[in-house]
Amino acid sequence: MGLSLIERVILTARQVGIDELVIVIGYLGEKIKEKLGNGNRYGVKIAYIENKEWEKGNGVSVLKAKKSLNENFVLLMSDHIFDDRILKELINYDTKSSVVLAIDRRKPLLGDTKVLEKEGRKIADIGKNIEESNCIDTGIFLCSPKIFHYIEETVKEGKTELAHGIAKAAKNKDAKIFDITQIESYASKMRKEIKPWWIDIDTEKDLIKAKEMIIENSSKNPSDALAYYVHKPIENKLVAFISNWPITPNQLTIMVNILAYTATALFFFGYLLPASILTFVVGIADGLDGKLARVKLKSSKLGSLEHSFDLLFEFSWFIALSWFLFGSTQSVIPLILCIFIILFIAFYRHIYDQFRRAMGKSLDDAGDFERIFRRIAGRRNLYNIPILVGILLGVPLYSLIFILFHSGITAIVYSERAMKHMYVMDHKKI
Repeated sequence: MGLSLIERVILTARQVGIDELVIVIGYLGEKIKEKLGNGNRYGVKIAYIENKEWEKGNGVSVLKAKKSLNENFVLLMSDHIFDDRILKELINYDTKSSVVLAIDRRKPLLGDTKVLEKEGRKIADIGKNIEESNCIDTGIFLCSPKIFHYIEETVKEGKTELAHGIAKAAKNKDAKIFDITQIESYASKMRKEIKPWWIDIDTEKDLIKAKEMIIENSSKNPSDALAYYVHKPIENKLVAFISNWPITPNQLTIMVNILAYTATALFFFGYLLPASILTFVVGIADGLDGKLARVKLKSSKLGSLEHSFDLLFEFSWFIALSWFLFGSTQSVIPLILCIFIILFIAFYRHIYDQFRRAMGKSLDDAGDFERIFRRIAGRRNLYNIPILVGILLGVPLYSLIFILFHSGITAIVYSERAMKHMYVMDHKKI
């Protein structure tokens, strides 16, 4: 998806506020340094430590960083990519142990490092070949400098894997687990459940699986039926294709807006059919910039303004179409319809946004009724359909009438359901 594995690790760390990294290099280390540099272009500072004994176990690599780390630190594998929520929760974990290991409860696969934990927190044993286990190692650790003591002891014994050092700490009751399955899986901004995910990439098959995971977990749950059944699969394929291009999400946003206002101009000058067809193209393209940002770990505060600009060009379509109809019929009815359409859409969009801010979840996921209604609720994608039908039938004015009633019903339903859920929540607090 346009990023090396280690770049994904770096950018994921940066997303949770980690901006200083120490990378232990060995085999082809100079190529890694040349690729990553000092970290400026990733928004972090990178220092390098060379391990000339890289053919030994990874515990030796960890030990090389001992002199550089005199406070608590996060230890990550450069070929494990993972959900940033895991790291966010882990770095806020309160512990006095030498190491806290993020574990997963899924069944171990070939090559996984297995873990036996007891009492819900303590590590009893760890290793690829242990007989009894109930979870697996994700390769994500929160460590104190004490961990170096245990690794030094095991290296002296000829055991050079990191797991050996953690096992030593565990025997001393100085190693705990952090269960990633306990992390809240509902992602409000994505409007869906996303279980905390991670993957250790060892093979090309793992790469393919990782790509699928990244795309799926970067895809919002579309609200309307057209976006859910048509746009989403097309967007996923397009994002997978363009992610290797040298194009940024913000550049893509600009391109989408150019297309959108081209449609506005076509409506204004009476080229209704090509304008209507172009709105469907915009509908698909509009989902690419945000998804590309999430896939390439380039989400930004600036990018959050995209929805405001989307609303602006959506309104411009109604205004341009109604103005053309006004000019061609000399009737003010299209303008009146347009005014009320914009009022209704602005109202229910504001209700929708306020509900998420106040309740911490999308109104679309507030209940069973809302999950069904969202497929037919007023959305730009669905409004494009009656506009096209009206144009093809030669009655574009009826498109505006239909949209007026659709947006009005959506406004009534959204306001009623939002008030109901917020009222219940207010009285629960009391």
